[in-house]
Amino acid sequence: MKRLAAVSLLLLVMAGCSKGAEETVQPVQEWTEPEQESLDGLQVEITEVAAGLRSPWSIDRHGETFYISERGGSIAEVETDGTVRRLDAKLSAPLSGAAEAGLMGFVLKPGFDENREAYAYYTYEGASGPVNRIVTLRRGDAGWHETDIHLDMVMSGAVHHGGRLALSPDGTLFATVGDRLDPGTAQDPESLNGKILRMNEDGEFEVYTIGHRNPQGLAWDKDGVMYATEHGQSANDELNRIEQGRNYGWPVIQGPEQREGMERPIATSGDDETWAPSGLAYLGGRLYAGALRGEAVLVFGPATGSLLRRIEGYGRVRDVFSNSDAVYFITNNTDGRGTPREGDDRLMEIKHPGSD
Repeated sequence: MKRLAAVSLLLLVMAGCSKGAEETVQPVQEWTEPEQESLDGLQVEITEVAAGLRSPWSIDRHGETFYISERGGSIAEVETDGTVRRLDAKLSAPLSGAAEAGLMGFVLKPGFDENREAYAYYTYEGASGPVNRIVTLRRGDAGWHETDIHLDMVMSGAVHHGGRLALSPDGTLFATVGDRLDPGTAQDPESLNGKILRMNEDGEFEVYTIGHRNPQGLAWDKDGVMYATEHGQSANDELNRIEQGRNYGWPVIQGPEQREGMERPIATSGDDETWAPSGLAYLGGRLYAGALRGEAVLVFGPATGSLLRRIEGYGRVRDVFSNSDAVYFITNNTDGRGTPREGDDRLMEIKHPGSD
């Protein structure tokens, strides 16, 4: 059933944006295995779980199966032996061809054994340009199909769609929405752009935080503290500690700048470096952030925001996922902005990165 979700303070969704160009994939290069990494003095083993993914965006896992959304509109089901089964997601609107758009956020619903459902975030081509939508997908015998629309008509632009979905430790759904390349929307109380949203108990979305440029990673530590990664403008990418009702400053401040009533990040790439951070995961007292332009998994100490380690050599990293004893990440070299090598894109495992 289609439903336009209500939001706190009767927020209205803004309309109007421009269409971006389709990306082209770069030539394939030969794959060479990077050297093993040492993490804070702890030797870790990094191994390939699967290859042959197509512009993957989000990782989730149930039992021994990984579920990975691909921007072209499919869900790759990956077994631990490396077998990849790719199933199309039947959506109620055609995916947008704008840069960075497509099927993005994907997270299995609680009780997946019984309901066989997941939340998904995608950008489709509306009458006035790209539009973001959050839906339920159900896994059937032949693949996935859309059953419910939970949030619709969140206008987007040529880029900056946001797109991350994540469940908090208590099972609450959160979503990140980019500023659609219109910075003023991030501070506009009548726009959902440039915000982190939360689904309430009635199934409606409300604004959780404002002042974001293009947030793409969400994670919680063992104490339930929330963190988010965010793309800065050219540089000044951010790792933020997220608290409900706070203003994270964009476009008024960025990076280490300060303004009363606005939050500073706990870590920033600074004026001279770009991470382009995307997915985020927590394990063993550390935060693991995927970096696209930075081509690394960035490992942070959440208490201080210190950058402890870069795990490099795999190209662009889109998402990071953790379970009780390992961290997984997906490369994103086939998204039109990377340099794919034979076998890209890949699901990789970081074994034994430490525990609490």
